Amino acid sequence: MKSPKDSTISGLGPASLNLGLSSTSITNSVVHMAGPPILFEGWVLKKRRKKMQGFARRYFTLYQSGLLSYAFEPGQPIRDQIHLNHAAISTAPGRKDIHIDSNTATFHIKCLSTDDFNDWMSAFRKFVTTGFEAKRASTHRQSSRQASVNLNRSGVLLEEIGNSVIELENSIMNLCVDLSPPRNHSLNKRSEKPGKESKFGIFKRPHHHPHSMHQDNNGDNQQNTNHSIPESLQEVRTKFDVLKAQYSALLKSMQASLSDAAQQTLPPLPYTPEEEEEAPTHAQRVNTPVTRKSMRDSMTTASESFVEWFDAEDDGPQEFIMDVPQDASEPPSRMLSVTNDSSTDTSSIDTDFEDALLMSASILVTETTPFGQVQVIRRTQLPCPAPTDEGSLFAILKKNVGKDLSTITFPVTFNEPLTLLQRAAEEVEYFSLLDEAARVSDPIARISYIAAFAMSGYAHTRHRTGRKGFNPMLAETFEDIRMKFIAEKVRHNPLEIAYHAEGENWELSATSSGRTKFWGKSLEVIPLGINRLKIGSDTYVWKKPSSFMRNLMVGTKYFEHTGKMTIESTTSPLRCVLDFKQNGYWGPTNVVSGTIHDSNGDIAGQLDGKWDDQMCQMLDASHLHVLWKINSFPKNAPESYGFTSYGITLNELTNDLVGKLPPTDSRHRPDVRALENGELDLAEEEKLRIEQVQRDRRNRGEERQPRWFRQVGDEWQYTGGYWENRSRGWKQAEVPPLW
Repeated sequence: MKSPKDSTISGLGPASLNLGLSSTSITNSVVHMAGPPILFEGWVLKKRRKKMQGFARRYFTLYQSGLLSYAFEPGQPIRDQIHLNHAAISTAPGRKDIHIDSNTATFHIKCLSTDDFNDWMSAFRKFVTTGFEAKRASTHRQSSRQASVNLNRSGVLLEEIGNSVIELENSIMNLCVDLSPPRNHSLNKRSEKPGKESKFGIFKRPHHHPHSMHQDNNGDNQQNTNHSIPESLQEVRTKFDVLKAQYSALLKSMQASLSDAAQQTLPPLPYTPEEEEEAPTHAQRVNTPVTRKSMRDSMTTASESFVEWFDAEDDGPQEFIMDVPQDASEPPSRMLSVTNDSSTDTSSIDTDFEDALLMSASILVTETTPFGQVQVIRRTQLPCPAPTDEGSLFAILKKNVGKDLSTITFPVTFNEPLTLLQRAAEEVEYFSLLDEAARVSDPIARISYIAAFAMSGYAHTRHRTGRKGFNPMLAETFEDIRMKFIAEKVRHNPLEIAYHAEGENWELSATSSGRTKFWGKSLEVIPLGINRLKIGSDTYVWKKPSSFMRNLMVGTKYFEHTGKMTIESTTSPLRCVLDFKQNGYWGPTNVVSGTIHDSNGDIAGQLDGKWDDQMCQMLDASHLHVLWKINSFPKNAPESYGFTSYGITLNELTNDLVGKLPPTDSRHRPDVRALENGELDLAEEEKLRIEQVQRDRRNRGEERQPRWFRQVGDEWQYTGGYWENRSRGWKQAEVPPLW
C-alpha cells in the first residue's frame, strides 16, 4: 500500500484537530496545541492492539513538543499519544519498522518506504542529544553492560562446571563404596557433608573456604580405600583431584576478574555529589552475593533477555548503538533512549527482538539414518511467523460450493511454506513405530504398532488452520534421509503423489490422492489413495477416512477426522478396524477406538486413544500398554502455521543436504522459500511464474514424466535408483530443473 502523499515536515499547527472533548476543553486544547507546531506527519502502518490482527494504516503526527499521536484520518480525533521524552525508540538495520516504548503505551509501526523511514527517524533524532558528554556516557554504559554480559555468562558456565564436579565426585565416592562396602560403610555420610557446603557453587559464600577441610576428608577416605579399589579407579581419582585443583584456581581467577571489572566500570571522571552516593551502590551491584544471584538469574535461555540493564542515568536525551556480543544470535539493532527522568527505566530490549532471537534458534542433533549416524544442526523455529491476514476465504469459496477445490487457484496467503510432497512426509514422522512393529514377532502386537502408526499420521494436523500446501510440479520430488523417504508428483490431473520409505526390515509405499469439497461451512477432504506396508513376508494395506476442516467462515478453524480405517494383512487373517469418532458437543474429542479381529471374526485385541494425544493397547481391564505418544509442539506453533517440530525442519537446507539434492527437490522452490521468509509479494510472483513454466512445457509437448515411480494398476510403485544416483552426486542421471 502506498502513501497517499509523501510525509513532509510542516510548520502548520494542529488548530483544526477535533479532539472530541467538551467546548471548554476543546478551547483549552486548541490553545495548548497551537503553540508547538507540527514537526512531522504522514501515513504509516501501525500494529493493532490485539494479537494476531496485523497492521492497519494510521495517520501519525509528531509535534515539536515531543508529542506523538495518531488518528484514523487527518483531522479526525486522536486515538492515542505518547511523549518521546519518556520513550525508548528502537529499530533494526535493513528494516522499515520502528518500535516506540514509553511508560504508558508501545507503538509498533512500519513505514511505507525507505524514504519515509529515514524521514521519521530524522524527526525522532531531533529529541536525541548527540553531544560529547552523551556519547561518553553512552560508551560508559555500553562497556559496563558488555562486561556484565561477559561476566554473567562466564559465571553461569563456571557454576555449571562446579555442579558437574560435585556430581562426578559423589559418583566416584559411591563407586568406591560399592567396591569396598565393609571398610567404607560410613563413606556416604562423610561425602554428603561437602556437598551440602556447595563449595563449587560460583560466588556462594566467597569468604569461606571449606576446600582444605574437604580435601582432608577426601584424603582420609582415600587412605581407607586405596588398598581395596582397582588401580584403574585409583587413576581416575587422581585425575579427578587434578581437575578439582584446576577448577579451584579458575574460581579464584574469576572472582578476581569480577573485582577488577567492578573497578573498571566506574566513571573515570571525578565524582559529583550524586555519583559519590551512587558509586558504592554500583560496586555492590557487581560484588554482593545478592546481586551475584540476580546476575546469574538474568543470564537465562535464548528466549529471554541476554543483557542485564541498569537504570538509566540522568544524562539527558541520547542516542547509542547496542553492542551485541559476537556469540549472540540476535540480529543487530539500534536503540534510541530518550529520558528526562533518572527513575524511569528505559533500558529494555523490545519483545520483537526477543522473538527474532527465538525464531532463529537451532539445535545440534545426532540422528541415526539408514546410511549411519550424522550430526545435523536443525532449526526449532521458522524464519518468519505466518501472515495474519489470509484474505477473504468466503469470497472464493462461495462461488465453488460442492466443487473440487483442487482446481481453484488461491492467493499465496492461503498457503503454508510446505509442498504437498513435504506434507506427505509428515505422515511418516513416527516411523519408529514401524521399527517396533518389525522387531516384535507376535502378530497381535505387530498389527497394534501398525495401527498406532497409521493413526499417528494425523497428529500433525492438531494446530493446522486450513492453509493448503503448495501444489507440486509434475516430477517434483522431496526426500528425507531419516527414513529414506522419497516422494514424487506422478500425475497432474487428478493430482496424485507417490512416496516410498524404508527402514530395518520394513518398506512403506503409498499413493496419495483425493478430492476436496466445500459444503457451505466445512471443507471435506476425501482420500482416495492406498497405503501398503511390507514387514518381512507380511503385507498390510489400509485406506484413510475423510477429514473435515470445520468453522471455515466463523469461529476457530480446526481439523476433524471421522470414519473407519481398516488395516488388513494380505498374508494372515488378522485385521484391525480403527473408528475415528465424530466429535460431539459434549465429551472428549478426537477419540479413536480400535478392534483387532482374528480369522473367526472374534475380538483378539482392543486399542484406545486420541489421534492428537496417544494410542494404547488394552491388556486387561486394568492394564494398558502405551504404543505411541505425540511429541510436544513448539510453544509458538499457532503462529508458525501450526507446524510440529518435525514439520519445521522439512523445508530446511541443512549442512548434510547441501550439494546432494536433485534440482527437482521441493526445498529449491523459490515461492515456498519466499513465503517461509515472509516475502509475500515475491512468493506470489514466483508461484505464478513456476505455474506458467509448467503450462508452457505442456503446450510444447515437453511434459515431464515421473522418474522414480511407475504405475501398476491403481497404485504407483517405487522403481529404485534414487539413492544410488544421489550417492554418485547425480553425475550419471539427467535431472533437469523444473523452475
